[in-house]
Amino acid sequence: MNAVCGGAARTLRVPGRHGYAAEFSPYLPGRLACAAAQHYGIAGCGTLLILDPNESGLRLFRSFDWSDGLFDVTWSENNEHVLVTCSGDGSLQLWDTARAAGPLQVYKEHTQEVYSVDWSQTRGEQLVVSGSWDRTVKLWDPTVGKSLCTFRGHENVIYSTIWSPHIPGCFASASGDQTLRIWDVKAAGVRIVIPAHQAEILSCDWCKYNENLLVTGAVDCSLRGWDLRNVRQPVFELLGHTYAVRRVKFSPFHASVLASCSYDFTVRVFLQSLLILSRQNIDLVSKIKMYIKHQEQAALSGLLLSWTPWRFWNFSKPDPLLETVEHHTEFTCGLDFSLQSPTQVADCSWDETIKIYDPACLTIPA
Repeated sequence: MNAVCGGAARTLRVPGRHGYAAEFSPYLPGRLACAAAQHYGIAGCGTLLILDPNESGLRLFRSFDWSDGLFDVTWSENNEHVLVTCSGDGSLQLWDTARAAGPLQVYKEHTQEVYSVDWSQTRGEQLVVSGSWDRTVKLWDPTVGKSLCTFRGHENVIYSTIWSPHIPGCFASASGDQTLRIWDVKAAGVRIVIPAHQAEILSCDWCKYNENLLVTGAVDCSLRGWDLRNVRQPVFELLGHTYAVRRVKFSPFHASVLASCSYDFTVRVFLQSLLILSRQNIDLVSKIKMYIKHQEQAALSGLLLSWTPWRFWNFSKPDPLLETVEHHTEFTCGLDFSLQSPTQVADCSWDETIKIYDPACLTIPA
C-alpha cells in the first residue's frame, strides 16, 4: 500500500482493491472507512479498510477481509469502534475496529447482493437498514441475530437506502424501478412513492437541515431535489454530469451544499438555496468500459459503471456548478463529507485509490 500526500489530497493506494463506498467516522476526526472489492466486485473477496490521516498522507489503521466483495459501509452511532458492511453474497457483517479478528456477527437473509446499508442517526433507536438486488429492504437491530422486518414493493433492484436524520423510524430507498420511496418502520410499509426519474435511480440522500428535502441521482445524468410536501415535480434539477450519477450527498455543515459523483470521472458540488454495478451477465470488464466510453448512456443489462468526478453546485446562482474535481483515472463510486471539518471530503475509486481533500469551493465563502 502506498501513501501519498500530494497537493491538497491525501491519498492511499490499495493494489487489487477497487473502492465502492467511503464514510467518515462520526467520532474520530479524519478516520475513514472504505468498503472495497477485488476484481471490480465481479468476483473475488472484499476488504474493509480503516484509514487515519498522517503527515505522509493516509495510513492504514486496520483492514478486514470478507469472502465476497463489499459494496457499502456505515458507522455505528453508539460505539466508535463498530461498523456494518454489506456484500455480494447477500450478507451484512458487524465489525469491531478494536479487534483484529473477523466479524462480530454476520446477518444472512437477503437472497442476492446487498448494495446499501445505513445506521439510524436519530436518538432513541439503534437500527440498520439494508437494500438488496432481491428487491427488498430489511430492518435490523445489531444486537439481534435476525431481521426485524422486511419491506417489499420495489419492482427492481435497490441501490440506495438512507435514514432520515430528522424523523425516527423513517427511511428512503432508491431503485432501478425509477422510484424514490419513503418508508415508515412503525407502519411497516411505504408512505410515499415518487416516480423521480425516467431512468434507474442509483442514489438518494436526505438534507441535514430540512426534513422534507431529499436529492436523487440517476442514470439519466441528473440530480433532482424533492420536497415531500409536494412531490408532483422536483424543486430543483441539476445537470452537468455526462454519465450516470453514482452517489449524492448533502453537506452536514451547509444547508444548501451538496455533492455528487458520477461515472464520468468527476465529483461535483452544488449549493442550492431552496433548502452500481450488476454482477450478472458480465464477461469482461474491459468490454464494459469500452461500451460506456462510446455510448451515451451508462447502462448495460443492469450494469452501471463510469468515471466519477465530484461536482459541487449552487442552485441559487444562474450557473449552479461550483466546482468539478477530476483526480481519478477509473470509476469513482464512494464519496462523503467529513463530520468534523466543513471543508473536507473523501472519495474512493476503482483506480485503487482513496483520497481525502479540501475542494476550493468549500474553503472559499460562497
